[in-house]
Amino acid sequence: MATIDEFCGSTSETVPPADLGPALQALWWERKGDWDQAHDIVQRHEGAPDCDWVHGYLHRQEGDMTNAGGWYRRAGQPLPIVPPPEEWRLIATALLSQGQG
Repeated sequence: MATIDEFCGSTSETVPPADLGPALQALWWERKGDWDQAHDIVQRHEGAPDCDWVHGYLHRQEGDMTNAGGWYRRAGQPLPIVPPPEEWRLIATALLSQGQG
């Protein structure tokens, strides 16, 4: 998975690409509308900064800012000021650039 456009395009499939790390898998499922699957993935990888970042994003998206704030702190990420769809793209782009999938 090389680009954000390829990643976004992959969400038309029924399963995520096999080469995605767990944080990108979670973002993939969330974009597909399966928040629970996304949340299960990041919970299984608690303590991994990338997964904690996505965990914060997921709780922000559901409106639980107290919970989200804790996950952003664990991930070493600031609370975002951009709308969630823009944050999704920023996180995915950052993870892809780090070679997460």
